[in-house]
Amino acid sequence: MNTPYLRVDGDALPARVKTLSGFYGNRSYENEILGKVHREPDTAKFRAAQPDAKAEGSSPNADEGQRSKKTGRLFPQPNKPDPMPAELAFLFTKISPEQMMYMWNMYTILFIVQCSMVVLYALVLLPTLPYWLATLLFGVPFAELMVQNVYLLHDVIHGATFPPYWWQKFLTHPFADVFSLPWEDVVLEHNRHHASTVDLLQHGEFGWDPAELVFALQEYSWCTALLVPFWHFMGASDTGGLFALYWFASFPDAAAGGKCSKDFWSKWFPRRVAHSVFVVGLWGAIWLLGTYPMGRSLSDGWRLVLPVYIAAKTGFSITWTIFTNFNHSHAWNDFLAGDPARTYPKLQSLPTTHL
Repeated sequence: MNTPYLRVDGDALPARVKTLSGFYGNRSYENEILGKVHREPDTAKFRAAQPDAKAEGSSPNADEGQRSKKTGRLFPQPNKPDPMPAELAFLFTKISPEQMMYMWNMYTILFIVQCSMVVLYALVLLPTLPYWLATLLFGVPFAELMVQNVYLLHDVIHGATFPPYWWQKFLTHPFADVFSLPWEDVVLEHNRHHASTVDLLQHGEFGWDPAELVFALQEYSWCTALLVPFWHFMGASDTGGLFALYWFASFPDAAAGGKCSKDFWSKWFPRRVAHSVFVVGLWGAIWLLGTYPMGRSLSDGWRLVLPVYIAAKTGFSITWTIFTNFNHSHAWNDFLAGDPARTYPKLQSLPTTHL
C-alpha cells in the first residue's frame, strides 16, 4: 500500500510536505486546530460520544447502565487489535497536521477543477460540438467529480475537520445543491449520526440521528427503497437542501422554556447566511456565464444552469445512495455476514469504506 504521508515517529518529513501551506507551519496549524476545537464544543461533544473516541465507550443518550433506550444493548466497546498487525496499523494511526493540510489542498484543487469544467463546457464544448455530445463529454466527468467530492467530504469530516484557512470551508460542497448546510453544520450532524448510530442497521440506537431522514424510504418498504436515488436528488442527503431544512428545524436545541438558543443569532445564523450567499453566488455566476459570454440574453441563463445542476445532483445522488443507503442496507450486510471468507473480494470492497 502506498502511504506517502504515513510515517513512524522520528522519521523526517519530506520537503514537499513541510511546505504544504503557504502561511502555516505544521506546529502553528496544530495549535490553530486546538483553538478551534475549544470554540466548537458541540462538535467536540458528539465526537467524544462515538465508540472509538475513548477506551470505554459511553453515550449521553443511554441509560445509567449505558444501555440503549431503544434496543437495550450496551454501548459497544472499541475492538482495537492487540497486538496490532502491521498491515492494519494505518487504520488506527491518528492523522497528522501535514496530512490535514494535504487533504484540504486536494479539496481546494477539486473545487478549482469543478469550476474549470463548467467554464470549459460553456465556452469551448458547447460552441464547437453538437449539444448532446458536448453535454455528454461534460456531464459524465463532472458527475464523477461530485463522486470524489462526497468521499473527500467524508474523509475530511473525520480526519481534518478544521480547514487551514477560513475561506476553504465554503468550497466543500457548493455544487451539491442551491441550498445546503454550511460546513460546520455538516460536521456536527455527521458526528451526531455516528454518536447515535453505532451499528449500521440500528439507526438512532443511542439517541436522535439526523440521518434518519436519509434512511426513511429505505426503512419503510422495498417499494419505497427503489425511490432512494430520487430522494437524494430532492435533497435528502447531508449536502442537500431538504436535509438542510430538516436540520435547521432541529438544531440548535431550544433553551429552557422553549426559548431560542443563545448561540443561534450570534453563531449559527451568521454561518448559515454566509454559506447560502456563497452558494447562491456560485450558481448565479453560472447563470451569468450562460448569458452574455455565450451570446444569450440574461433570461437564458437557465440553459447552462440546468445541465450543470443535473450533472452535479446526479453525481451526489448516486454517491450518497451507495455511500449511505446501500452500505446501511440489510441485504448488503446479510450478504457480507453470509460470506465470511470474502469469496467476492472486488464486489465486497466497493461500498464498505463508510464505517
